Amino acid sequence: MRIFLGAFGDPGHAFPMLALGTRLAAGGHDVLLETWRKWQNEVEGGGMRFAAAPEYPVFPNGEQRALGHYEAAALAAQETLPLVREFAPDACVSDILTLAPAMAAEACGVPVATLIPHVFPWAADGHPPWSLGARLPRTSVGAAFWRMVSRPVVRGLEQGRDDYNACRATLGLPPRDELHPGLSRSLTMVATLPQLEYPREWPAWLSVVGPLMWEPPGEEVMPPPGDGPVVLVAPSTAQDPEHVLLRAALAGLARERVRVIATWNGREPDPPIAVPGNAILVPWLSYSRTMPHCDLVISHAGHGTVMRALASGQPVLACPAAGDMGENAARLEWAGLGVRLPRRFVTPAGVRLAALRALHTPRLRTRAREVARWIAAHDGAETAARAVETWARVHTQ
Repeated sequence: MRIFLGAFGDPGHAFPMLALGTRLAAGGHDVLLETWRKWQNEVEGGGMRFAAAPEYPVFPNGEQRALGHYEAAALAAQETLPLVREFAPDACVSDILTLAPAMAAEACGVPVATLIPHVFPWAADGHPPWSLGARLPRTSVGAAFWRMVSRPVVRGLEQGRDDYNACRATLGLPPRDELHPGLSRSLTMVATLPQLEYPREWPAWLSVVGPLMWEPPGEEVMPPPGDGPVVLVAPSTAQDPEHVLLRAALAGLARERVRVIATWNGREPDPPIAVPGNAILVPWLSYSRTMPHCDLVISHAGHGTVMRALASGQPVLACPAAGDMGENAARLEWAGLGVRLPRRFVTPAGVRLAALRALHTPRLRTRAREVARWIAAHDGAETAARAVETWARVHTQ
């Protein structure tokens, strides 16, 4: 089959789609992935065709006016239409943030599926709104409180639906009535761990397929010599420009009987960070090759880093910075897979105390190893690829 993929270029969205596309290409399908130009080599290296996604400024830059999300999506969809017509795909899988490929494919009569590369982003009845980082309520009073709090969220979703339908109208597509119209009611795949999803009733068109993990090449980094537990400090590639977490972790753990591996993930600290004797600091490393040597991962709780840590059997000290990180931290704590440290406590003392608590709570590591065994037995990329193949065959008959 010919399969058209579209993904937002942020690593948290591009990497899961790269994992899916690579697996589909290995299965003999002709796969084209439209994403940011920075990933062209990785796309082609995975056996896929590459197409550069249209990119528009969403913040004023002095040269071009900023575009609203839906205005940019409508323009990008118009630009993507010729690509879809030329490639003539049998099916399209679009990232949840990437509306243009989905709308362009639909306008050409191509069936569309959705990939969500993180925990499901809409709360069930009585659950806290997604991204607040609040825990699941334990009483009916708590559930009633969250129903009340969710009312303005619903109004916002209704406005978003209206804006989305206006965007669809520019391509001659009919309006959709669902509250979350960007999700395919044919096939939506949630690329996370079922262990991190709060209990709920799932519709037939939606399934949790497990994490889709892909990473660029990197070195295996060994810890400093010694016999203390190994802590990996793996900060976000997009948040915390001043390296607050990295500085706090290195300073806070400098006098503890631990060995620290830390990375600045391609963003060199300015001013430089003093590296204590029990630590090593590198520009980049391979998570999949380094994390198995560790006992704890300290991160901002980006979804991809969390999945890689758990796949390696390591509990997580989650220090959320922005976006969905607070939600991921709450789910880790709820599932018994880590410790959550609020942003205001990300200081040398705060990180030290939270890290020691995580290291001295054996059930966290036991639980993380259970999840690692589940991941090893449930390949998310393989599960998602099979789901796409089965779904596409049904819709192309």
